[in-house]
Amino acid sequence: MNFLPESDMLTLLSGATLAVKLVMIFLAMMSIWSWTIIFFKFFTIGSARKKVMQGYDAFMGAQGLTNGLKKLGDKEHSPLARVSTLAVQEFRLLEKAEVDQERKRLLVKDTLRRVLKQGITKEMRILTRNLPFLATCANAAPFIGLFGTVWGIMHSFHSIGLAQSAALATVAPGISEALIATAIGLLVAIPATIFYNYFLGKLNEVETGMIDFAGAFLNRAEREITWSSKTEKR
Repeated sequence: MNFLPESDMLTLLSGATLAVKLVMIFLAMMSIWSWTIIFFKFFTIGSARKKVMQGYDAFMGAQGLTNGLKKLGDKEHSPLARVSTLAVQEFRLLEKAEVDQERKRLLVKDTLRRVLKQGITKEMRILTRNLPFLATCANAAPFIGLFGTVWGIMHSFHSIGLAQSAALATVAPGISEALIATAIGLLVAIPATIFYNYFLGKLNEVETGMIDFAGAFLNRAEREITWSSKTEKR
């Protein structure tokens, strides 16, 4: 397959109409930003997934709730540590609250469940930040490129009318420069689509791991915190 030489490609781009050039510049900016997001999310989501899986295994392998929480590491580097810290802080506030013990016992499970859910939601919000832009690129870039192509072809037909000639030499350059816009649009959309779906799969694993941890945390809290698991007197 023969491709256009670089000099011919630059000639086509320089000879494009202003509208087509603006479309190409806009698509180039979308591509740069989408690749920036892709590289950043590749490391952040991958790191979060690894830490959640390792933290969950360490928590489940530890003896006791306190030791399990220590195994999670510091909250600056571990999503599970940040989630569990919120739950522990809320538990301490409930423990110090001026409420009778029976009322605390009834509140503790629902309170911890809500706080754990809020913590997971917060972590997922951070991890999914900027991902919608990849979805926008995947959906919009081909149509933006197509707009540039249509505009370029319209300009080519206008040139044909002015030249009063339908010769291939008259039509080909304008159509070629117009089709480049569609090609660039696809080059932006394809990687954005691939990595957006890839990241969604990894984020689902991260969320599932944090939900499993929350369930394990609640189970251990019910078993090991004596006043929260006291049987109700009849």
